[in-house]
Amino acid sequence: MLAAMPLPPTTAPPGDETPVRGRDDACPGALRLHPADDGALARVRVPGGLLTARQALVLAGVAEELGDGRLDLTSRGNLQLRGLDAGCGAGLAARLRAAGLLPSDRHDRVRNIVASPLSGLDGAGHADAPAWARALDALLCDEVPAGSGFAELAGLSGRFLFALDDGRGDVSALGADVTLIATPDGEAVLRLGSAGGHGLARADSTAPNAADSPDATDRPDATDHSGATDHSGAPGVAARRAGRAAGDDTPSRARPPGPPGLGDGPSGAELLVRAEDAPRAAALAAVAFLDAVRASGTRAWRVRELPARHAVTADRLAGRLAAAGIQATPLGPQSPTTTAGTPAADPTPAVGLVVGPDGRCAVSVAVPLGRLSATQWRLLAGLASRGGSGELRVTPWRGVVLPGFSPDEARAALRELADAGLVATPHSPWLGIAACTGRPGCAKSLANVRADAARAVAGAASGDGRPDPPPDQGPPPGRPPVYFSGCERRCGHPGGRWVDVLATGDGYRVAVRDPGGSTPGVDVTADQLAGAVASARGAT
Repeated sequence: MLAAMPLPPTTAPPGDETPVRGRDDACPGALRLHPADDGALARVRVPGGLLTARQALVLAGVAEELGDGRLDLTSRGNLQLRGLDAGCGAGLAARLRAAGLLPSDRHDRVRNIVASPLSGLDGAGHADAPAWARALDALLCDEVPAGSGFAELAGLSGRFLFALDDGRGDVSALGADVTLIATPDGEAVLRLGSAGGHGLARADSTAPNAADSPDATDRPDATDHSGATDHSGAPGVAARRAGRAAGDDTPSRARPPGPPGLGDGPSGAELLVRAEDAPRAAALAAVAFLDAVRASGTRAWRVRELPARHAVTADRLAGRLAAAGIQATPLGPQSPTTTAGTPAADPTPAVGLVVGPDGRCAVSVAVPLGRLSATQWRLLAGLASRGGSGELRVTPWRGVVLPGFSPDEARAALRELADAGLVATPHSPWLGIAACTGRPGCAKSLANVRADAARAVAGAASGDGRPDPPPDQGPPPGRPPVYFSGCERRCGHPGGRWVDVLATGDGYRVAVRDPGGSTPGVDVTADQLAGAVASARGAT
């Protein structure tokens, strides 16, 4: 048994130490292809994870005709195509434009928006997050009148992330740069900077084989897919202390004590705005970040990378919003009913049948290791067209939600999807398992980690790999996610507590990682992985 090896540093230095960079970020896009060992890679942005069935069918055709016949879901609800010919860029872009998947060449890589996947489907939440996503995407693509001030958003890094949370506390915990969180009384918390809560999912590394790829794992406790937390009973925002927002005489107020993830961001900029102003406020917050980057003379890609003396304060951001006609109130100290750092409830959408208040149902499935064949993708698109609303929602946890079914149609769709190899039950051993690209796609990898992860899952399952515990018995609560890495970089590994399965060249080293300290690692062969991983998860 060997001591667990330290992880390489991946976050920005504290204080005024900022990354020294001589280039822009290298995140791939639909126009900027990344050369990999298995061919070129393209990343197709899907703001809010929202796709029509027609767009999904176009992507399936592109994957088969130009790529390796598969689509990868990423930790930001985007899609990746692999195995592309290096000369296919023009043809790929033309097909994506025709399908409405590339509305602006200049803004291709900046359309990074995650939104609550179950918004409007299960009766939880306080806002229409998909509507927010569409409105914000239009602003990002500068589809607004001249002189609006949003044109410079094309200068955002491909790593910059927006999160639009309908109040249930799911995507607000993903460490985004700009976050909106709906409140019960028609307002929204606007945060510039990621929350410093427990177990944040890592969204900082967006190399082609990292976080905005299928290689970034789910948040901790992702095996408990019992459903998202409902904060509909959260109290409204109450006045706490006197204060004034720049350009407004509305008192500063306390943070709403409901959704997980509400806490002090590194920038300290957290304000309350009207829900109808939320998308425009989010876009202006990103403009304020770009202004701060220029003033600092740095190449900061994320809000947390700004030097402390150039951080965007709540009062400064409120002043910018007031100048644009948006009333914004800086939030006061945290309410005593909210405990900073308290672990958030599992944010992942429930797997299986999601019943709405109107009796209509959504179908929610997870995708093993985030990789779909074109055939599976076509099945999802076909079901969305035949029985659903014609919409697909790709989740940041490598899943897909299909809205708009009757209960009987939804159950039939779940059976069909399960037969096609997707995860349609909350008891699947696949939940909480993820891996980097590994061989043959990544030259640095020491193993085919996806194949080894699949064998480990099969070894942990019974029968056909879909164990069926009693209907009232869910997966053990609190199990940490498992991440298989092909090399020491551990691209896309999760935050919080997780099981680290690292390829060594001779096998794997299995350890439990935790912000408070890691357990000693144990070296095993690939054939011993199932038992070692089960022991590591059970020991936490």
